[in-house]
Amino acid sequence: MKFKVVEKMDKNLLVDINIQPLLPVEKISFKYTLVELTNKNQMRSHHCGQLCSEEINQKVKLCGWVHSRRDHGGFIFIDLRDRSGIVQLTVSPEIGENLFSIAEQLKEETVIQVCGVVKERPQESVNEKIYTGKIEIDIQDIVVLNSIKSILPFSVSGQEIVRDEIRLKHRYLDLRRENMTRNLLIRHETAKTIRNFLENVGFIEIETPILIRSTKGGARDYLVPSRMHEGEWFGLPQSPQIFKQLLMTGGFEKYYQIAKCFRDEDPRSDRQPEFTQLDMEMSFMTQDEILELNERLIQQIWLSIKGIKLDLPFQRMTWNEAMDQYGSDKPDLRYDLKLINMSDLFVDFGFKIFSSAIQNGGVVKCISIPNGNNLISNVRIKPGGDIFSEVQSSGGSGLAFIRVRDNGEVDTIGAIKDNLSDEIKLELLKRTEAAPGTLILFAAGTLNVVNKSLGQLRQYLARELNLISPENEPRFLWVIDFPMFEQDETNGHLKALHHPFCGISDESSINSESIAKAYDLVLNGIELGGGSLRIHDSNLQRRVFEFIGLTEEEIEQQFGFLLDALDMGTPPHGGIAFGLDRMVMLLAEEESIRDVIAFPKTQQSRCLLINAPSTVDESQLKELKVKNT
Repeated sequence: MKFKVVEKMDKNLLVDINIQPLLPVEKISFKYTLVELTNKNQMRSHHCGQLCSEEINQKVKLCGWVHSRRDHGGFIFIDLRDRSGIVQLTVSPEIGENLFSIAEQLKEETVIQVCGVVKERPQESVNEKIYTGKIEIDIQDIVVLNSIKSILPFSVSGQEIVRDEIRLKHRYLDLRRENMTRNLLIRHETAKTIRNFLENVGFIEIETPILIRSTKGGARDYLVPSRMHEGEWFGLPQSPQIFKQLLMTGGFEKYYQIAKCFRDEDPRSDRQPEFTQLDMEMSFMTQDEILELNERLIQQIWLSIKGIKLDLPFQRMTWNEAMDQYGSDKPDLRYDLKLINMSDLFVDFGFKIFSSAIQNGGVVKCISIPNGNNLISNVRIKPGGDIFSEVQSSGGSGLAFIRVRDNGEVDTIGAIKDNLSDEIKLELLKRTEAAPGTLILFAAGTLNVVNKSLGQLRQYLARELNLISPENEPRFLWVIDFPMFEQDETNGHLKALHHPFCGISDESSINSESIAKAYDLVLNGIELGGGSLRIHDSNLQRRVFEFIGLTEEEIEQQFGFLLDALDMGTPPHGGIAFGLDRMVMLLAEEESIRDVIAFPKTQQSRCLLINAPSTVDESQLKELKVKNT
């Protein structure tokens, strides 16, 4: 039987998403109208989760899964579930011995079709937690469409914790669970909101190739051998970067794509080997215009999915400011604990660790923790303590501390205590704004190490001290003016921090201090996306390639086509890419992007459901001229 499905989003239900961390599916479900195309022999007349008091005394036909079954004094109650939600069925002995026997034997997750009449529930059994809680279906007929023929590895309706390996191996069952259904509906609505917004402001969706050439830099490429060209390989795209720039050369001006991307890197909770990103590119727009447009897009997404209207514009901060004050290029602004530079106070200080660090070109920085005296003991700061270990794990050598006692006196130990003059004490208290009870933690060393160790410690303390309230509103931040280059840890050479196609603020001189016209959008300490204005002049692009060490031959071989395009009327352009999986993870308030992807990989980059990757026949390898070593 064929049906035309007409979908309409119920916005009034969507706005409740920010109230409960895990909403019933009905709160974010879609309203459907089943329109008959051929005749009246429909498999179902309604969806389970959309019945209400308006349908009382109507005859309905439903299909779905047995969510649960309860036998109460001769009556059988069945919760029937489909994607839209749950409705209660009531089976009485009057239905007939044969059908009643079928109802008695129904197992969870059996697929059934039922006919019945919508009735009002008795007042004492009304369930206000679900949309269908005021009605039930008085069943007149039951048909088993598919029975359960084996033992379920876990209960779909239960609340027990199931190991990830079991969930992923039987993902088709896991997808039936309420939170997974909810998450994928959020993902769908997010993508739909994105498309509606962008198309309303003049963007068009264009697909770019999956089989491309492999290029050096970034993460490892996934490679695909070519059967028709022996010894040659395709690379799977880590992003559509080159192609979206060429689309600007092609004159399309505003492009977007919800694109599949691939990176062969070690997975983590917010990373997958194949992932989805919203990719955008725009011609004839300034950086301010691009940021403002994307703020409006994010505002629309958060309003549609969370019911939260974000205030615009978002805060902006340079990369230097972020690193100096927070030790991170993606700072979480929901709490304070800024890094404070104290280097000038300790140039000739008697504590050698401080003075030596400064004399060797390093810094001394601190974090001021209100009420830290009561919250953090000396044991936790010294070697072996958790706070000391946290600093060591990020490359720091250790911590020094000063406590501001209740009487306002400054207290510490060793050479620091012996060398603290009244003048330094006063300036220290002034800069840290330290009240009685404050604990001040110090780190000394190279700028990068101090920023990294205190930045990581800042995040650790925020979690440990519960400084992040669940009621805190989302804090969005644009980080701008990134360095164009960074040092490659493997060989010490300079490489592009983002990519070598970023525009440069001062085009007259390319050097290690060059600033890129780049920007990242950060939410609560997590990078949502990033982009830049691009280089649209071939001479400048060639100079950047040369600066990062590419030979003339490598430039022509890898990017000759791009340089040719830049010589043929490429307009000024820029773009941005958002991690869709990560965005939906935050919208759904999940801890891992695996919970917002229908069929994700494990931490070992395996698909347990279909057991991939797998070996292949020797005949296949022979066709590809590839040896299995």
